[in-house]
Amino acid sequence: MGVSTAVPEPGVAVVTVDFPPVNALPVHGWYDLAAAVRAAGADPEVRCVVLRAEGRGFNAGVDLRELQRAAGHEALLGANRGCAEAFWAVQDCEVPVVAAVHGFCLGGGIGLVGCADAVVASDDATFGLPELDRGALGAATHLARLVPQHLMRTLYYTSRTVTAREMHRHGAVWRVLPRDELDDGAMELAREIAAKDGCLIRLAKAAINGIDPVDARRSYRFEQGFTFEAALTGVADRVRGTFRPAGEPPS
Repeated sequence: MGVSTAVPEPGVAVVTVDFPPVNALPVHGWYDLAAAVRAAGADPEVRCVVLRAEGRGFNAGVDLRELQRAAGHEALLGANRGCAEAFWAVQDCEVPVVAAVHGFCLGGGIGLVGCADAVVASDDATFGLPELDRGALGAATHLARLVPQHLMRTLYYTSRTVTAREMHRHGAVWRVLPRDELDDGAMELAREIAAKDGCLIRLAKAAINGIDPVDARRSYRFEQGFTFEAALTGVADRVRGTFRPAGEPPS
């Protein structure tokens, strides 16, 4: 349980997230993920990182139960900062990051995938931002990197999800594979990237980041301000109070 790193073959590091039951990460989980990705990218022997998860889905975002239990705003601030740290660790990783997505990719999961360099998904994967149903805002910055503007807005306002095949049609997903072939498919792409010269692939990553047309740090930080405004006005707690994890009966 937690975040672990393995190097299954030369040049490729695999960072695995495992926070049962649904990979909704507590504050420390986001920081642990950021540290693992940074360390993998800083390894001179690594030329590509695969980000994957165990369990029912790739990522369900922030652990809302942690926010519900906490008094004051410290947990919310921690989640905001922790998410940002993890997102930027993926985006700024010295080498390309391939996200291997299965099951649900929601909320903070969209942030991770939107910061990754490539995405391989299983045919059961779904992507979305249910933020408005969770008393939060954020990661529209990252969804806008994956789908066209009007689709991003529609998904954001409705909290709907889209399938991996729909994401593939929009060019956000490199390949859609059966669930039992996902890890192999992600490794195949990572292996192809890792076959490049290590110095040159790092230069390529830095160059591509440098020409990004949107300052994602500034954009996401702007979104986070509205998340905190929702908390200060009480609307976040009002909406979040109606949230229950799947399968949990009403109190």
